[in-house]
Amino acid sequence: MDNTVLTVDGLKAAYASKQVLHGLNIDVRKAETYGLIGLNGAGKTTLIKILLGLKDETSGDIAIFGQGRTDKSVKSEISYLPERFDPPWFLTGGEFIKFSAELYGRQVDRVVMEEYAVSLALDPAVLSRKVQTYSKGMRQKLGLIATILTGCSILILDEPMSGLDPLARALVKNILLKVKGEGRTIILSSHILADMDEICDRISVIHNGIIHFAGTPSGFKEEMGEASLEQSFLHIVAREAAMSDRSAA
Repeated sequence: MDNTVLTVDGLKAAYASKQVLHGLNIDVRKAETYGLIGLNGAGKTTLIKILLGLKDETSGDIAIFGQGRTDKSVKSEISYLPERFDPPWFLTGGEFIKFSAELYGRQVDRVVMEEYAVSLALDPAVLSRKVQTYSKGMRQKLGLIATILTGCSILILDEPMSGLDPLARALVKNILLKVKGEGRTIILSSHILADMDEICDRISVIHNGIIHFAGTPSGFKEEMGEASLEQSFLHIVAREAAMSDRSAA
């Protein structure tokens, strides 16, 4: 039985006359953590915007649960945490979580909110405080809790570790493993490649709008002949830079 929840086929995109995605092909499976790896400007955020219906592709096909991404039933199963997460400051943390869930027609029990807060080393009492009093790390934790508690089948997380210390990152990874264990699918981007190596089942390495590798982190390291995901990625960057220099010569 096919357990694919997302397929991207020949996806191209541009800003004005500048092509930024060059025929991407991706498939993501149910209950999988799928990582998008690349430098700033590589095309990761553009891809995410297209998946969310925030930008149009120039060509290519996208299917989510076998449907077009604009289908109402599809939209109701995707929750997104942006890299620059800034919730309404006039709400308390608990109000924001409740509001986020209600957008998807779901209710969240206060006890559940507090359990997730504790699991991220966030004092449950802060859920009663206005978001404007939160630090960046606290806001990031709040955003992750709210995203998870929408109950959506697909979570798209853009730099979810941003602003978090090593302890908080470890706690986030534990929560993401729990979410995956519930049968939900996680698509995430991160510049912290050690974390990606640890939690991702498969990855796509995107550089200059092209996928240079798609597969398991261990497969990527083996193909590049490197011991770490970071060194493997740098291998790609250096190789492409050398090819560009030769072309320009």
